[in-house]
Parts: sequence; C-alpha cells; structure tokens
Amino acid sequence: QVQLVESGGGLVQAGGSLRLSCAASGRTFISYTMGWFRQAPGKEREFVAALSWSGGSTGYADSVNGRFAISRDGSRNTVYLQMNSLKPEDTAVYYCAAGRGSNWSTSEWGYGYWGQGTQVTVSA
Repeated sequence: QVQLVESGGGLVQAGGSLRLSCAASGRTFISYTMGWFRQAPGKEREFVAALSWSGGSTGYADSVNGRFAISRDGSRNTVYLQMNSLKPEDTAVYYCAAGRGSNWSTSEWGYGYWGQGTQVTVSA
C-alpha cells in the first residue's frame, strides 16, 4: 500500500519561500515518477512539477519554472518542492502524487497514488 504524506504548507508573505515535503512509503520508488499538483479554490487541479525517481529528470509548469524546484532524497524516500518568490496566485492546496514508470507526466492520469494535500497561502 503506497502512502504519501505531505507537510510543510503554511502562510507566507509574497516573495517568501516554503519547502514542501512528501514522505513516501509502501514501495521501492526507484521505478516511479513523483509529481506535485495544486488546486486553488474554484479551479481545477493543475500540474506543478514532477521528477523521475530513477533518472532524476524534472519538469515544471511554466507558471513556476525558475521559482520552484523539485528534488528527492532516496535515503528518506522523500520528495521536496522548494518554492521561492511566492506569489498570491500560488495559493492552493498542494498534492503529492506517485505513478509507475520512468517518464513523468503533466496529467493527473499519470499518477495512481495521492497524498491528502497541504495548504499553501501566500498573502499580498
């Protein structure tokens, strides 16, 4: 049973930084891809960033490219999302996701496992 537990959300002023963590358990994730998605009130869930656990390749949404960075720590089975230069429009619930395969996807359908989400609020 794969379990993903996010942490690190909170309230931050515009221009500030937060680091989200996603602790993964229940599998060996070497053959998985890991993604971060977010959902703002009244909007659909959208892709933020992803990585291939084995190869380390990464991808980002245009809206966060250059400000956010996704990484992994294999020894801790944890994926991180470092968020810098935060903007009010980054306010959302952020979800960690895991999917089988070595090629990360920008689509929710590429991920079969999801965490419960962590709230990020950026004040102006």
